Amino acid sequence: MTDLYLASRSPRRRELLARLGHPFEILAIEVDETPRPGERPEDYVARLARDKARVGRQGLPPGAPGWVLGSDTTVVLDGEILGQPRDREHALAMLARLSGRVHEVITAVALVDETRTFEAQVRSRVAMRPTTPEERAAYWASGEPEGKAGAYAIQGLGAALVTHLDGDWTAVMGLPLAATLALLRRAGLATVLDLPAGAQAG
Repeated sequence: MTDLYLASRSPRRRELLARLGHPFEILAIEVDETPRPGERPEDYVARLARDKARVGRQGLPPGAPGWVLGSDTTVVLDGEILGQPRDREHALAMLARLSGRVHEVITAVALVDETRTFEAQVRSRVAMRPTTPEERAAYWASGEPEGKAGAYAIQGLGAALVTHLDGDWTAVMGLPLAATLALLRRAGLATVLDLPAGAQAG
């Protein structure tokens, strides 16, 4: 039985966590991602990361050992949370607002077991080049903006919209590896960076 679970259906988070080399299993969870009235973006992502991890932990058999990792990412422009687009019009409106502007991406990570919660948060600044309405429409037609905070994915075609990133590339993708590594080490979970050459995490 594994001692690490990822409370996320995101393929990119799964891929990023796998790079650290500690075996884990996926937990399919659902949480309400609606921001609370007056909630600050940094509090919002921290709450969602905790909620995801705790909901995942509650889904394990009673008394089962193991840590559950939750993460959430949001795009912030002018102090406003830009979540996942509701539809084409919403996505195009967000992309138009981001065009030629610098925005912030905040990613929170929470690692929980039965009694403990370890947390981290990473902020990055992303500069997006000016885009035309035609480019934005074509980008939406690619299918990539659906389900993505801010209606773009920097790990895909969305990278062609970005001119500069000040921060952690993996955090903008959805799981900051340096911060996650630090949390796993606090929990005593070995990664490929903690083992002798040729050894395997387990």
